[in-house]
Amino acid sequence: MLCIETKNLRKKYASTVAVDSIDLQIESGQVFGFLGPNGAGKSTVIKLLTTLISPSNGEISVLGIDSSKHPLEIRKKIGVVLQQPSYEPTLSAEKSLDKYGMMWNIDKKTRKKRTEELLSAFGLEEIRKKKMEDLSIGQRRRVQVAREFMHNMELLFLDEPTVGLDPTARRKLLDFLRDQVKKSGLTIFYTTHVLSEAEYLCDNIAIINNGKIMAVDSPSELKNRFGHEKTIKIHISTVSEELKLKLSKIPECQIKLEPEPTVVITSTKSEIVLMNILKILNETETKINDLSAIPTNLEEIFLKVVGDSN
Repeated sequence: MLCIETKNLRKKYASTVAVDSIDLQIESGQVFGFLGPNGAGKSTVIKLLTTLISPSNGEISVLGIDSSKHPLEIRKKIGVVLQQPSYEPTLSAEKSLDKYGMMWNIDKKTRKKRTEELLSAFGLEEIRKKKMEDLSIGQRRRVQVAREFMHNMELLFLDEPTVGLDPTARRKLLDFLRDQVKKSGLTIFYTTHVLSEAEYLCDNIAIINNGKIMAVDSPSELKNRFGHEKTIKIHISTVSEELKLKLSKIPECQIKLEPEPTVVITSTKSEIVLMNILKILNETETKINDLSAIPTNLEEIFLKVVGDSN
């Protein structure tokens, strides 16, 4: 079942086209990553999908509901955490969760149970009585995300949810989100500038730039499509003039002397280049200390896709 579908979605502000004819089809029960540089149109797309703004052209269906006809029906079934901080300064973390549950008409017994579960899941027990204004940015962010889980929802929009979180809190949040998707069939629309967490969390990813979708696929398929170059590093004992001369004739490799002598191969045919270099190392009697292959990561793919579109 499609959770989100857009057809020829467009948003224009005066002479600026923020979103340019986007077609999306997002299946239910997954984490869908939405990546792009600053100003690419990510936040505008989220505002369109959450019915906060109306499109200039095109169609939007969220959870099978036409957003132009029944926006309030969509809002009842979704959760939204935007980039902007949202909290009541004088409420404690505990009271903030409880009040949010009240806003969604959750009964007192259920609110209490969910509050305890979320305080534990998000590592907030020790600060439960502290006022929101006295918390760090990362702690406030955890409360902001946690409170969305006080109510039942089918779709959750998270816009840069890990801003201000330390590595431990970030991983704990990502694992919690992944677990919720697996347990309840929740769909998450997720934006981030931390490409490693997108690679860890997302089932599928769209890359947007200049208001246009440049690629949509799983992280592994994006690597297969765009990650043609591979990098191999060979750590060696010494670098002789003879070795420098011979390697200078191979354009796909370079020698780095810091922090230790290293031959770096970057090529679409790295295996073939490697065989040639190993032959040269043997001829020059150069000792190999270590050899490692570096897999293509999502950040490299992102930079390539965005760079090619500019």
